[in-house]
Amino acid sequence: MDFQAYFEEWSRRPGDTVRMAVSTAHPEVKARFVRVVTGPGAKGEQKVGTVEFPAVLDTTFAGREQTTVVGSYARLPLPPAGWTDALTIHCWIWPTVPERPQAQTVWSLPGLSLVVSNGGLTVIAGGAVAATVTGLRGRAWYSVTVSAGPAGIALDVSEVGALVGGTFSAKGAGAAPAAASELLLSASDIDATGSPVAPFNGKIDSPRLFAAVVSPSDLGAGGDPVPPIAAWKFGADWASRTIAVAAGQCPPGEIVNGAERGVTGHSWDGESDSFAEVPEQYAALQFHDDDMVDSNWDYDLEFTLPADLKSGLYAVRLEAGGKVDHWPLFVMGAKGEKAPVLFLLPTNTLLAYANDHLANLDFSSVMPHEKVVPAEEEYLFHHKEPGRSCYDTHSDGSPVRYSSRRRPIFNIRPGFPNWLTGSYRHFSVDVYFVEFLEKLGEGWHIATDEDLEREGVEFLSNYKVVLTGSHPEYWTQIGRAAMDGYLRAGGRLMYLGGNGFYWVTSRDPERPWVIEVRRDNSGTRCWDAPYGERMHVMTAEAGGLWRNRGKGPNKLVGLGFAAEGWSKAAGYRRHPASYEGVGKVFFAGIGEEVVGDFGHILDGAAGDEVDRYDVKLGSPAHATVLATSTPLGNEYQLVIEDQILALPEQGGAQRPDAVRADIVYFPVGDKGGAVFSVGSITWAGSMAWNDFDNNTAKLTENVVRAFIRDDLPA
Repeated sequence: MDFQAYFEEWSRRPGDTVRMAVSTAHPEVKARFVRVVTGPGAKGEQKVGTVEFPAVLDTTFAGREQTTVVGSYARLPLPPAGWTDALTIHCWIWPTVPERPQAQTVWSLPGLSLVVSNGGLTVIAGGAVAATVTGLRGRAWYSVTVSAGPAGIALDVSEVGALVGGTFSAKGAGAAPAAASELLLSASDIDATGSPVAPFNGKIDSPRLFAAVVSPSDLGAGGDPVPPIAAWKFGADWASRTIAVAAGQCPPGEIVNGAERGVTGHSWDGESDSFAEVPEQYAALQFHDDDMVDSNWDYDLEFTLPADLKSGLYAVRLEAGGKVDHWPLFVMGAKGEKAPVLFLLPTNTLLAYANDHLANLDFSSVMPHEKVVPAEEEYLFHHKEPGRSCYDTHSDGSPVRYSSRRRPIFNIRPGFPNWLTGSYRHFSVDVYFVEFLEKLGEGWHIATDEDLEREGVEFLSNYKVVLTGSHPEYWTQIGRAAMDGYLRAGGRLMYLGGNGFYWVTSRDPERPWVIEVRRDNSGTRCWDAPYGERMHVMTAEAGGLWRNRGKGPNKLVGLGFAAEGWSKAAGYRRHPASYEGVGKVFFAGIGEEVVGDFGHILDGAAGDEVDRYDVKLGSPAHATVLATSTPLGNEYQLVIEDQILALPEQGGAQRPDAVRADIVYFPVGDKGGAVFSVGSITWAGSMAWNDFDNNTAKLTENVVRAFIRDDLPA
């Protein structure tokens, strides 16, 4: 990788300061500020058309390689009184991959640690193995007691709820270590990069320390025989990285680099899946050796945006050694500034897919074109430092539920190719909309999902019409409510993508650059939520599909996710309402019966992931369907949530009634609100065909201008 980089903040306003972190092996790097004005062009072109702004940034700086903390752990400060010649540490553990030969540290003190490896649990005292038990199973709960005193080291392990056996013990030589200032969880030490050494994969529940040798039979049976000198509240303050103290005179603890709260503990009985209802059953933290939520690099560039800079998509262009790269920055309008159009970039979706490892999966049955994986994605397969996406699992197979924008994200750059479509997807596709708006000649601004959630309906009220990106799949409750309020107050929305408004998403209140996704065990998904763990810690709300909470996309934009596939896309065949009546103004100047039977992505306007109109799922009965996709192939399969039983023949050729994309229009309320939806991710690639001189681009232009000028159908 020639350059890895990210901005402190993704979106800025004119007059704001921008800070950018860069890591590179090149000794010297040239940086210039540019405005991105074109999409990526045709398949393989990977075009990045720009206008330069050297007065904003035109500099050369020394390159350097920066390191990233990988792996999560926790620091638990201990009371100054400590202990003398005896110590007992008790906790419950749930190892996910105990069979690995590599050491995984459950907890450590200087001179004493508990380590999982090769299916066993070992106490290391004074650098030597003191006691070992074997027979640990993955994803089973164990009560673990380690005592160190004048008689030596004792390790006692019992499986929670085991029907037969499940009790192990071992003794060995050793003594209590000297009193220490902190207990580390999931680390034997911290290396020079700040990463945990020999981190643990699994859960740790309620560690307690006693300044005495305590028998495991006396622990947890109606109260402790002696008061613990330190204990912590893992089952509280769900969204916080701070760990409150339950016993002992010591400072609060700290979660580092993404260890998870809101996970089931050893006492979870399955009667509730809400940590808000039974917090004592969620008194655990889960650790992974590949957690990464913030690169935490030093910033190499700092510059100020001009007060009169127009809103739009910008980038910092980095050049060195004959290599060129662009890292995008989104510049909003000035505070309170109005414009006819807002392009709302679906950054929650971009974050959910950020640095995804989906190329490891086999999509050949629904993707007949050749699979070509970009070099940057190959790099991800061998490097943990850039982190993973919410479509991935951790190295131990558990789901990735957090994603951060404060890290280098390779697939969020203009012109970045996509192996799944054979051309482009996500951010690269959204840049087609930027090019369309640059050509349109109407005033426009850009903003992100995060901006909308922070500023709400008042922010949206500055615009006559809001355009979505190609795949606005991930929405928070705050963002969805703001959009609903905007429409009811007279706003106009053009939903120009597919599979939108689908997954419940939340944002970290302490670190707004981090999102959380906890999928339910339904919907078209890449992993299942572990039992009992669908509640978001950020907001204490149920995760999963908005549809399962009665707030599906059909109710908001008239369409909902119907099918996905990555073979040839289709055009849309017009209905009578597109010629006369409601749709006449939108289709003015378009004579063809089929629109969008062409495009830079899968060769059509209706493809990738598509949405249909369905009153049973909440689509407004008064909406007008203006066009429906021509038949899609059997590579396009009906979504899982629409199937009660697993049945064959659910493809586009067999179920055209359900596997389809629709174009709909409907008014909202009595204040002039309106929605126009196309229900397809590939729409923008069709708009861009023939330099935007085509019927798909014409239809989009007609709707934008009608919405701006209040020329709405009766």
